[in-house]
Amino acid sequence: MRAAILPLFFAAVFAVGAAQAAPVAATQAPAAAVAQAPATGPVAWDALTPTEKQLLNYQKDKWASLPAPRQHKLVNAADRWARMSPAERDKFRERVQRFQKLTPEERQRMRQRYQAFQSLPPDEQQHIRDMYKKYQQLPADKKQQLKQRYQKNHPVQPAAAAPAAASKAKQP
Repeated sequence: MRAAILPLFFAAVFAVGAAQAAPVAATQAPAAAVAQAPATGPVAWDALTPTEKQLLNYQKDKWASLPAPRQHKLVNAADRWARMSPAERDKFRERVQRFQKLTPEERQRMRQRYQAFQSLPPDEQQHIRDMYKKYQQLPADKKQQLKQRYQKNHPVQPAAAAPAAASKAKQP
């Protein structure tokens, strides 16, 4: 089971971003392999720690052919995974599974939202995080009311209708 979830973990980290894992990574020292090699140079398989090798074993046969930036991303993701608590890992697995159940259009919207969030200034990002924490503390009925109000004010267009609506809006 663990071996099956690891490729999904790395795919999710780079497709969507591990927003919850990023703060953990920022507080830890960089991996030995990453610290030894320049950020743009390739990472030798032999320079990886035993834990990194174990987590990245599914990439071993093609490691040397991976672009250096991809190698660094994988090493960083393996390091974040190794530092996660069992509860954080379970939470991450659940999020990956939820992401996999999304339609391609929903995944694309999620990626766009993540990119938009990343482009915000740090103080705005923090404000959004704070507001989300407050939302999480609300009772279930209040959350449901807010969700219904949001859905009423922000209807989701079907994927096929979205381009047509956009082109109509551009016409004078």
